[in-house]
Amino acid sequence: MTNNNKYFKTNKATWNQKVKVHAKSAMYNLDGFKKGKSSLMPYELIALGDVNGKSLLHLQCHFGQDTLSWSRMGAKCTGVDLSDEGIKLAKQLNEELKLDAKFVCCNVFDTSRFVKDSFEIVFTSYGVIGWLPNLKPWGKMIAERLKKGGTFYMVEFHPIVWMFDYLENKPVIKYGYMQNDVIYEEYQGTYANQESKMISKEYGWNHGLGEIVSALTEAGLHIDYLKEHHESPYNVLPDLVETQTGMFVTKDKLYPLIFELKASLL
Repeated sequence: MTNNNKYFKTNKATWNQKVKVHAKSAMYNLDGFKKGKSSLMPYELIALGDVNGKSLLHLQCHFGQDTLSWSRMGAKCTGVDLSDEGIKLAKQLNEELKLDAKFVCCNVFDTSRFVKDSFEIVFTSYGVIGWLPNLKPWGKMIAERLKKGGTFYMVEFHPIVWMFDYLENKPVIKYGYMQNDVIYEEYQGTYANQESKMISKEYGWNHGLGEIVSALTEAGLHIDYLKEHHESPYNVLPDLVETQTGMFVTKDKLYPLIFELKASLL
């Protein structure tokens, strides 16, 4: 765990820097968000439907835009994130927008130490599990925080996407689908602003769909569905093509970009 703590410390420092860059980025469109634009995408909106009056825990919430978007829809939200700068900005936005979300700064693995409530919905999305070395304690924590009959929903980039190295001119397969070894990347900019002068230093891990499903089922969750999609709501990979729906696909559609998983605690 000592090594993991070193990795988490580096990632936290990078995400603290990212918050400042992302808050000014066109991708996160903070001005539009403050004026009422939702940050939520079609997959999660369709999957979770009417959340009014429901309790919702958002894992790895960055600076809280999705959490606050659910809050605007009437959910009673708590957001958790590793970055103290992210949580600081989330709290400021919550106050400015006069919403009632709560935000907690902690490692997602430690959620149950800091959040004692149980929730009807646990939600996580887009670029989250790659920061976690082991999904078993993650699955266990989700089961701990869900109410009986509650729903866990995640929408995430497909594991095949993370097999590629995108730092070279053309993406090449470099990493294993089920690679246990930590992956270190260092590069200028972020996915939301490639022109930024900040240096991103990141440790990550690859997880296949089998590992994800097993972590949840071993913790006692029932998988309601697992769906794979060619279309990504984010244009964050090289050479994607925009579709008629405003989403993005690879030119050849040889592999999916996104998966959705919905599970329940019986």
